[in-house]
Amino acid sequence: MMYSPVNVQCSGPPHTRSLSTESGRKSRLPLFLPVYQPQSAIVPMQDWRRHFDIEGCIVNAYFLYKNRDTRSLFAEGQELHRYLNFDGIIMTDSGAFQGLTRQLFLKNKTIVTFQDQIGADIVSPLDLITPPGDRRIIAEKKMNATHSRIREAKSIVRRSTLAGVQQGGRFLDLRRRSAEALVAIGVEYIAIGSLVPFFSRRRNLEFIGNVLRDARAIAGPDIPIHVYGAGDPAELPYLVALGADIFDSSSYGHYAVGGWYMTPFGAINQPDRIVAGEYGCGCHVCSVATNPSAVFNDKSALAAHNLWTIMETIKRVRRALAENRLSLLLSEILAQHMEWFPESELGKSWDSLNG
Repeated sequence: MMYSPVNVQCSGPPHTRSLSTESGRKSRLPLFLPVYQPQSAIVPMQDWRRHFDIEGCIVNAYFLYKNRDTRSLFAEGQELHRYLNFDGIIMTDSGAFQGLTRQLFLKNKTIVTFQDQIGADIVSPLDLITPPGDRRIIAEKKMNATHSRIREAKSIVRRSTLAGVQQGGRFLDLRRRSAEALVAIGVEYIAIGSLVPFFSRRRNLEFIGNVLRDARAIAGPDIPIHVYGAGDPAELPYLVALGADIFDSSSYGHYAVGGWYMTPFGAINQPDRIVAGEYGCGCHVCSVATNPSAVFNDKSALAAHNLWTIMETIKRVRRALAENRLSLLLSEILAQHMEWFPESELGKSWDSLNG
């Protein structure tokens, strides 16, 4: 049986672009895919359905595969959407990130086959993550090995769409070569790997902006571009403006564990800033809290607030695209962000990209 790939319709203005799967699942772009781990979810699936308008998620297939009971369940015919009790678009990750810190004892062919067989809408190869500190010779070797794994994966995938992962580390020419290689391989979905660390340090967009603009120019207007690991509400509107469509992250939980409260302008860790009226939130958590400290002191509640903030940011970007006012939204975000975080390089780097 043949399956059609995921495809993006781009026949109209930007706000009409959408991601559609062979299963009939569809979502407008941009799209955020929260990371969901069934055995350790800080925000459980029943709360997703009750409080959030979540259209897709990403699940780590490596964790599913390495658990014998779960692997047996899928071998017996369980399907991923039924297993999660979630009917939106599901992307799976291969465990590549875990490969940074441990030996996976896992072959690319094995984990790609597993993802495809369990019914993921979009699957990921076992790419080789390239941190900013990798030297050029290492970055190039990892890039070439990743391309080889993508070619192998493309010959395996039957039910799903394969994400072609761009690597290349901190070297723009390698990033361009990688994007060109992915297009030549014939992937229909591009995921930008190892990019978020370049932004996280000082909120400098310059390198990220150059990578995304190059990737979009090489890929053309129709291929969706996904930024792995992007999940800060203050960065997502800028990434959309630079050419990205899809994002995933577990940031909503990680920020909460660290005591960080997300806002559209940057995360804060002082409840008194909310008390002082610097920011007000209408999410289901904050609207019933007796005081901001109650949210900060409850990690699950804080994670739920953070997830709501991310999803609301995506809605705001969609509205801004539909009304042709994304530039105005970016200006509003930047003004508040720089007032709160004057040491940030967001403004300077954005000016440099658009100078």
